[in-house]
Amino acid sequence: MSDAEIITGSIIGSNTGPVRLDKALAEATDLSRARVQALISDGRVEVDNAPATSPSAKVKAGSVFRITVPPAIEAEAKPQNIPLTIAYEDAHLVVVDKPAGMVVHPAAGNPDGTLVNALLHHCGGSLSGIGGVARPGIVHRIDKDTSGLLVVAKSDAAHEGLAAQFAGHSVHRRYLAVCAGYPNPAAGTIDERLGRSDTNRKKIAVLEKNSSRGKHAITHYKALQRMESSALIECRLETGRTHQVRVHCASIGHPLLGDQLYGKAPKVLKNLLSELKFARQALHAAELGFLHPILGQNLRFDADLPDDMRELIDELERFNR
Repeated sequence: MSDAEIITGSIIGSNTGPVRLDKALAEATDLSRARVQALISDGRVEVDNAPATSPSAKVKAGSVFRITVPPAIEAEAKPQNIPLTIAYEDAHLVVVDKPAGMVVHPAAGNPDGTLVNALLHHCGGSLSGIGGVARPGIVHRIDKDTSGLLVVAKSDAAHEGLAAQFAGHSVHRRYLAVCAGYPNPAAGTIDERLGRSDTNRKKIAVLEKNSSRGKHAITHYKALQRMESSALIECRLETGRTHQVRVHCASIGHPLLGDQLYGKAPKVLKNLLSELKFARQALHAAELGFLHPILGQNLRFDADLPDDMRELIDELERFNR
């Protein structure tokens, strides 16, 4: 591969003895730890003339390494001049207030018009390429029909730092939602393991707590306002699993209004939802907080409820009078 970059050197010494390979290589090169892990997985790292197979392998000071870094693959997605609502941006990351209806990544059935297409245009290629692909560093996602805040990394270092915070459950995430019925108790914690449904691969299901499948998921909820056959609730996430808020709320008998996958609206509200043409889950990522991975500052962002959810709440309040 003529365009590949070859990086060679030796492992830097440590006072504590052997160290993890990925950490040692990140310290000895300009590569991020996440990038090193991807290169090891692709078989592009040698240590003492032998292929490296595990990022967690222990290596000694003085071991010689060779890393073959391939050129970044151009993104398949094309830049598109799609308006974005930017809550914050600097040289390292960008926080976006995503509208409902926008898909995050291109996929079958949604080849363009996505957040990735918009970011490619907005950031002009100044985005993280962890994994060797020149594409936006989407660190986390929210569903197509969920509105609100998400953070995108512009560099590998920012991506790695943000990913570590999400993995460590230290990121502050507060959602606002409208659910069917009024939760009893009005506040609580839902601690249920989530995984792909056996009967419908498009759905996520609650699994047995001792299941070897799926992932541990925790949602703290609190009812903020009682409305007609419904409630405005806040959900604070400890974990960020696919469809977590939607599945957890449905699991306690309070599916989100408008959620076509996990619940049905109370009969008394069906006509109202139809009149408002409200056909998406009533879920909004209202707050996002994290430690800036480069500057070390605590950042916190708020996103107002979008017009469709505000109108829904106003009508439910009027309905209840």
